Amino acid sequence: MPLTPLSNPTDLQGKLLFLGTGTSVGVPTIGCGCDVCQSPHLRNNRTRCSLAIGLPEGTLLVDTTPDVRFQLLRERIGLVHAVLYTHEHADHLFGLDDLRVFPYYLGRRLPLYCEATVEQRIRKSFDYAFHPDAENSQTSIPQLTLQPIDLSPFFVLGARVIPMRLYHGRFHVLGFRFGNVAYCTDVNGIPNETWPLLEGLDVLILDALRHKFHPTHFNLTQAVETAKRIGAKQTYFTHIAHDIEHESVNASLPPGMQLAYDGLRLDLS
Repeated sequence: MPLTPLSNPTDLQGKLLFLGTGTSVGVPTIGCGCDVCQSPHLRNNRTRCSLAIGLPEGTLLVDTTPDVRFQLLRERIGLVHAVLYTHEHADHLFGLDDLRVFPYYLGRRLPLYCEATVEQRIRKSFDYAFHPDAENSQTSIPQLTLQPIDLSPFFVLGARVIPMRLYHGRFHVLGFRFGNVAYCTDVNGIPNETWPLLEGLDVLILDALRHKFHPTHFNLTQAVETAKRIGAKQTYFTHIAHDIEHESVNASLPPGMQLAYDGLRLDLS
């Protein structure tokens, strides 16, 4: 059945949208009866962590979570022009197949910008997308173009992107700077060479998983101290677990810091 482009889709030009702000299992967590998981407050509902950014030449998606189909439908995003990956973990990657409709609308393959470790995972987990038969498929198999990146700045959809090395426990992942906005999810350490890239920010988006220590993520205390050192005009915390209740914790944060939530939009102008 032919696909009909969405009428009146969300216009993200010049905006950043938090598609998801939750940890790897999401909030509510399956089977959990805690107060946050049972909360009626919508800002305590957190899908897996990702962004959509309206750049001069289209919409950039940062990571493809297992919730990406729901996220895009919820926000009425009718088209994605390119995808950028922070790292290869399942909660940031495994919704990729749900983007297979976009090459049909675009009339070309969907470009995926990623490091070599992410490309290896994509080629292994979505091997059918690289089978010779995929050349003759329309929407049944993702039509993808893998665009290798490293720590060198590059351009995507008319915008300059600066990759930044971050530590995620024993894993090396990427954060990204778009103008004076930096996105640093899944991080518990910042190497010396990255600190200068975080200077002069208007907006910092930073991992803050929970109250207790975690071996691969900043907890809230660590995130606040890191945000103070970076000194952005405004900091938003993301990748949040069910340990953190939105209203009470948000009210306790220092000036210029707050919890992000699913559906939050920022004006990048």
